[in-house]
Amino acid sequence: MRRTLHRLGTTPEEESRRDVWDLAVFGFSGTADFTEIRQDVLREATRIWAADDLPRRRGEGGGRTLRRQIDAMVELSKSLRLQREDGGQAVALLDRRDIVAFCNRLAFKTANGQLSAHQRLYTARTVRKVLNRWRTLGLTGKGEILEGLRSDFVMGPEDMPDDPEDTEAGKDLPDEVMQQLCDNLNLLEEMSSIEVRVCTEVLIDTGRRPDEVCRLPLDCLERDPDGSPVLLYNNHKAFRLGRRLPIANVTAAVIIAQQERVRRRFPDAPPADLKLLPSPVANPWGTKPIAGIWEQHRNWVRALPDFLVPIEVEVDGEVATKLVPFDKGKIFPYAYRHSFAQRHADAGVKPEVLKDLMDHRQLQTSQAYYRIGQDRRREAIDRVAVMQFDRHGKRVWRQVQRLLESEHVRREIGEVATAYGVCREPTNVAAGGHSCPLRFRCLGCEHFHTDVSYLPDLEAYHADLLRSREKLMSAFEADDWARAEAMPSQEEIRRVRRLINRVKADLDDLTAEEQAQIQQAVSVIRRGRSVMLGMPRIGQPLPDVRPRRTT
Repeated sequence: MRRTLHRLGTTPEEESRRDVWDLAVFGFSGTADFTEIRQDVLREATRIWAADDLPRRRGEGGGRTLRRQIDAMVELSKSLRLQREDGGQAVALLDRRDIVAFCNRLAFKTANGQLSAHQRLYTARTVRKVLNRWRTLGLTGKGEILEGLRSDFVMGPEDMPDDPEDTEAGKDLPDEVMQQLCDNLNLLEEMSSIEVRVCTEVLIDTGRRPDEVCRLPLDCLERDPDGSPVLLYNNHKAFRLGRRLPIANVTAAVIIAQQERVRRRFPDAPPADLKLLPSPVANPWGTKPIAGIWEQHRNWVRALPDFLVPIEVEVDGEVATKLVPFDKGKIFPYAYRHSFAQRHADAGVKPEVLKDLMDHRQLQTSQAYYRIGQDRRREAIDRVAVMQFDRHGKRVWRQVQRLLESEHVRREIGEVATAYGVCREPTNVAAGGHSCPLRFRCLGCEHFHTDVSYLPDLEAYHADLLRSREKLMSAFEADDWARAEAMPSQEEIRRVRRLINRVKADLDDLTAEEQAQIQQAVSVIRRGRSVMLGMPRIGQPLPDVRPRRTT
């Protein structure tokens, strides 16, 4: 009641003159405390700057951003109190030496683990911005509170610490971890609620930010003209409302089931006011979304058994694959967004398309979410290349470890992918796979090569040949010449069957450890593979990279 009465009788102008602000007066949540800035003049100048800067903040994170910026100024205040005999109270005495002392203090705290490299850079940038803004606001002019502040009390570009190496890329979760998480979603529901489970599933499938999913409205699902489901959400971080994201039908089914549960729980509430994930506490009308899933998610991950992932280690001079526990501290809701970006990047989605999927304005922002897979794919290709076969099933031996860089480039530009191998016929390669002289009868061409990574495609092609032959031999109305032209030849079927058996036989000859290495390399290659059949395609749907889940 006191808080409500206080807000009723105040204005932003009055609130900005206090040392502790109730940010609800400015349209944000929380408070802003300036009392830790011990120099009276600097504290007042910081309040004036904050009152000028706060209206530029959009979204609900404005209060959080302001508190971080105040913390940066608190660091400057502490440095002045420690370095100067007057504690920094005499504004006219502040000079370049105080800036140097402040930068040294940030470096010392970073070296001792009290500040991270990112926090050090953010603090330095914030102080530089505030000091410059004081001058543009006229606070150093005659008769103003900072009159007499020297011009060398400023931070320049040379005072900024080095930008730390980006740590966003590489936060994606391995496939083995994702699969184990998906297999244990029932336990998450038992430990928390159905809303937390649905939120986690949507996070995994869509790669949205946790707050975007938590605050989804009930009516967040639409259909494109072709019937494909689309998720409607708001990008609160960038203040971009009414965003659309194509999703899989399975994800749409999860959302539809949750919509039905919410309607049964709140039958009399207006649908336009309901949330897809309503809070179970103090929420009689279903208009309050869940606050978050961080604690429930953390408890669930801790309750799961160890996540074992394969890594390569060197034992007695030989490379071996070992299963080691994965750090559970790296499994948190925002990691699903990184995994979403990495899965699409591995599937060959173009960067500009992935930028739109991530809802970023800048391509560089999206590129920070995934690792460039060229090195990983090259390593996998080199491992699989020792098990190459020609059209007769004869193994093609190559010392791929000795391949020069130019040979890697030549292989990339000197071949084109087919449905179940690669083609090195010059005219077809030059045409990008659109000019096959044999009309895609690859198994009869000397320019065709395949390897173990195409084994699933060969098996699927073999089954398709058998189905086509049976269908054409049945009561199928067609002219004899058309039937004969379309009938798969017995020689082609035998050639495919022999090739499949040859690849499987070579796999069986490997040790269990070598087979594990080959399978791991195959999974990397297949995720990044795009196949050109030389046939025209209208549109290109996004690959379904949603992790498989048990029913």
